[in-house]
Amino acid sequence: MGRVRTRHDSNVFYNRFLITVLLNYALYYVPKQVIFYEDRNFMGRSYECSSDCSDMSSYLSRCHSCRVEGGCWMVYDRPNFMGNQYFIRRGEYPDYMSMWGWGNNCIRSCRMIPMYRGNYRMRIYERENFMGQMMELGDDCDSIMDRYHWTGGCHSCHVMDGHWLMYEHPHYKGRMWYFRPGEYRSFRDYGNMNFMSTRRIMDS
Repeated sequence: MGRVRTRHDSNVFYNRFLITVLLNYALYYVPKQVIFYEDRNFMGRSYECSSDCSDMSSYLSRCHSCRVEGGCWMVYDRPNFMGNQYFIRRGEYPDYMSMWGWGNNCIRSCRMIPMYRGNYRMRIYERENFMGQMMELGDDCDSIMDRYHWTGGCHSCHVMDGHWLMYEHPHYKGRMWYFRPGEYRSFRDYGNMNFMSTRRIMDS
């Protein structure tokens, strides 16, 4: 037996449709932009960036603060996306050098993290070159050592889906590195580190 659709049903459907449209607009059309400033507290000359930048020295001689107006980004203290790196999202960073413990190093390059809304999958390995014990992750892991009893942490990985951050210490502490889909047989180019925790980048 059929059910008669009421005005209330139509309003509920319309409201859900409107929410979906607004969320999609926010995801796809809100500008992804970060503004870098020469001095602390957003002072001095500025550079507005809306895509990857391999060398900021063409725009600013130094960078001591930044404001993220949209999207998620990785910033690096050396050109060509090298050196120490840090994850930033929408918000203000008036004195990031003190906050991150970068000393006198400042941002020299940046990379925009693509928006992603699918499943997350990554295989981590106990040894280099995908050797030793393997585990597949689909969610955050605050301690690889505690969960899998790998005292040496993760030595190689294969990111199949999504974008991830990996950390040198448990509980998302210490230096971090950004991993996008791909195979990583060794971490020698990442400071020769063994990673002890990892989390998904969920709000890009």
